[in-house]
Amino acid sequence: MKDEGKPVTGHRRAVTGHETTIVLVRHGETAWNRERRMQGHTDTPLSATGRAQAAALARRLSDFALAALYSSDLQRAWDTAAAIAGRTGHDVVTDPRLRERRFGIFEGLTYEEIGARHPAEFARFQSRDPDYVIPGGESARHFWGRSLACLAEIAARHPGTEVAVVTHGLVLDALYRAAHALPHDAPRPAPLLNASLNVFAYRGGEWRMESWGDIAHLERVET
Repeated sequence: MKDEGKPVTGHRRAVTGHETTIVLVRHGETAWNRERRMQGHTDTPLSATGRAQAAALARRLSDFALAALYSSDLQRAWDTAAAIAGRTGHDVVTDPRLRERRFGIFEGLTYEEIGARHPAEFARFQSRDPDYVIPGGESARHFWGRSLACLAEIAARHPGTEVAVVTHGLVLDALYRAAHALPHDAPRPAPLLNASLNVFAYRGGEWRMESWGDIAHLERVET
């Protein structure tokens, strides 16, 4: 599913003025993605498919005029960013605020397993209470605060340029909601695709989405 923005097709337009373009990238696939297990801060590696996706991403982004390359410090994101850096020549700047939400006792489990092992906690989680702290984890509100603050700082640091940020699914979700003023308790409006390009513009503290869920570069990657 694509949203309103046109898909990215290669070279980006020139960025002018004080507007920053953020190319937000979800890491390549992991075994836990395929098994639909919650990863959170668990440091899972890319699968063989994920490594192929990262290589395809790197080829795609080598056509972009990137000013900088940022990444979560978790292995699945960093390895994806390292593949991109191997093509673009950038240093990878890591920031732990770009990590996925910390899911605590849910990490490593499928939704079915969480419901069976932690029914009360799972019910609270599914209520979408933004202040509910998963045992051993963090609240949605804390997660949104740290990840969106980090993205805004990166954008403000590079005015008039284009920057790639490799991160995680719920960071994509958080920025989508911020750009659309979508309530945090509303159902997720769009898919969170591994190795996808999701482009946002930032100016004066406001986000605008330009494209979402672009995976044209993955057409030849075997799954």
